[in-house]
Amino acid sequence: MASQTATPNSNLSPAELDQLCINTIRFLAVDGVQKANSGHPGMPMGAAPMAYVLWTRFLQHNPADPSWPNRDRFVLSAGHGSMLLYSLLHLTGYDLPMSELQQFRQWGSKTPGHPEHWLVPGIETTTGPLGQGFGNGVGMGIAQKHLAAHFNRPGHEIVDYKIYAIAGDGCLMEGISSEAASLAGHLQLDNLVYFYDDNHISIEGDTKIAFTEDRGKRFEAYGWFVQEVADGNDLAAIDAAIRAAQAERDRPSIIMVRTHIGYGSPNKHDTGEAHGSPLGVEEVKLTKQNLGWPLEPAFLVPDAAREHFHLALAKGAEAEAAWQAKLAAYRAAYPDLAAEWDRYTRGELPEGWKSKLPVFSHTDKPVATREASGKVLNAISSVLPTLLGGSADLSPSTNTIIKAEKDFEPGSFGGRNFHFGVREHAMGSILNGMALSGLIPYGATFFVFSDYLRPALRLSALMEAHAVYVFTHDSVFLGEDGPTHEPIEHLAACRVIPHLSTIRPADANETAVAWRVAIEHKGPVALILTRQALPILDRTKYAAADGVEKGAYVLADAQGKPPELILIATGSEVAISLEAYNALTAEGIAVRLVSMPSWDLFEKQTQAYRDEVLPPSVTARLAVEAGVTFGWEKYVGAKGAVLGINHFGASAPYKVIAQKLGFTGENVAKLAHEVLGR
Repeated sequence: MASQTATPNSNLSPAELDQLCINTIRFLAVDGVQKANSGHPGMPMGAAPMAYVLWTRFLQHNPADPSWPNRDRFVLSAGHGSMLLYSLLHLTGYDLPMSELQQFRQWGSKTPGHPEHWLVPGIETTTGPLGQGFGNGVGMGIAQKHLAAHFNRPGHEIVDYKIYAIAGDGCLMEGISSEAASLAGHLQLDNLVYFYDDNHISIEGDTKIAFTEDRGKRFEAYGWFVQEVADGNDLAAIDAAIRAAQAERDRPSIIMVRTHIGYGSPNKHDTGEAHGSPLGVEEVKLTKQNLGWPLEPAFLVPDAAREHFHLALAKGAEAEAAWQAKLAAYRAAYPDLAAEWDRYTRGELPEGWKSKLPVFSHTDKPVATREASGKVLNAISSVLPTLLGGSADLSPSTNTIIKAEKDFEPGSFGGRNFHFGVREHAMGSILNGMALSGLIPYGATFFVFSDYLRPALRLSALMEAHAVYVFTHDSVFLGEDGPTHEPIEHLAACRVIPHLSTIRPADANETAVAWRVAIEHKGPVALILTRQALPILDRTKYAAADGVEKGAYVLADAQGKPPELILIATGSEVAISLEAYNALTAEGIAVRLVSMPSWDLFEKQTQAYRDEVLPPSVTARLAVEAGVTFGWEKYVGAKGAVLGINHFGASAPYKVIAQKLGFTGENVAKLAHEVLGR
């Protein structure tokens, strides 16, 4: 296990220099975890050789320009080994000073316990929950294939990069990796090169206690090119495996590298203890002695190692300069495409795209908001080339097919309709990878199945990735499928996620505005849409649907008098509340009806606007929404009430369910009288 001792000023052979650099990575990780007294030292110690070979010999990147569009992407799916990534970023010249490595896991540092997207330039995605990075990488691979098909022309390949990732045993145990790997194999994403850090150890000990399948055969069955490297310290074998993976066509690649967690630690090598705890002061000393490393100072970077790692700056600058020359030739040959490329790289939307948004007439027949959404999507897709997506095998029900476009499939990577299969979790993670690649992806499923992708949805919000989630069949009113398919708590569950904009439109025109918001938003958006048809509100009598942009607006107001009662509703419940509004108004009661499609957008408005919509002086309030009442107390106050559902639904025609649960105009009016006390 011991290696040769090397001093910074010695004349090193190539093999000695390699070993010096690998141990530099190892001990930056060890020292960072030890100083923090928290973290995961074992994975970086074992995976350092494969990471070193990749980053110094193969990875196409420019530390001086981390946003270079044609850079290779590196994803550390095993995000607990974050000190591996932080060490590589620091050593190769990214803007991550040593002082940040020394503040690992501390308040205000740029080196949190798990990597966070662009907190440091060069971190491509936020990983931590195991398997998420695996799916993100698949999304990045999809994006690269689509961009290449759309922009590249013979002799002018301006999109030509790969996605590399390191995944661990835990990543492969998680179901999301199975989902994502299955889809990647089907799609023949040969731009993926994944390393499996096969160290046989998880927190509870040897993986044989729970993970004994043949992982290689599993990935072969998925359609991957599988290679094995028997010794994770064999740099030549790792090098050869990467070259073979790069040459592979029509299959994603996984390189199974047999590593040893805590490599070099005399007492914690190949133990679960090395996974998630500092080695300890004495064990750090023993490990440094064992690998021939100076005991002091901590966070040592020998001059020879730093000089070697910094070659990435010159190599990166040279690679980007060559690509810029290609781009200049591309501009001359294809000026229109080049202009579109510039818009894409700047994240700009085409001018005038909003003119394509449809306007629906109240004289049209009632239409489900899922159906209206499909019409909006098809209307705007022709002028938004970066908008693309699909569903988890539910496109006919979620109305998410772009009719004028082809499917994204092998041989048709320019297609914009995706078939994610019944893989909600992977779909969410893949959307994140696509969004982080500059596309505007959407993914659809029934709202109740948002539970299956919630971890990916949460990471969308954490990264503020611009993904659009189209959740249809939004309430008990989907009817006959019954309680298993009827979302009750899901609106509340989405609303509590920071940075996720949740919009539940009331009719077709609110749906069009909701899509406008979703396209322009700088983070993830969840569109919550109905199965059942809803009337299209008469905007000549009621306020324009543009109020959706502010989260809530006065749809219909008391006529000539200050309101004495405020009705607040979302989605399909706006129409029945409008019935109650008309009945109460006919009785001479001064009623205001507020459509509140989005709590989070409303909370972003000024206090003056919020008070204008919901005057604090009006305490008689009734909220109407077919979901749990949790959270509505903020808007109805102590004297108000909520008509909601704090129990599971039932299997029946939706009109019967509405009648039985009191979601009728008549019952809303009755409850309004109770709130008023008369």
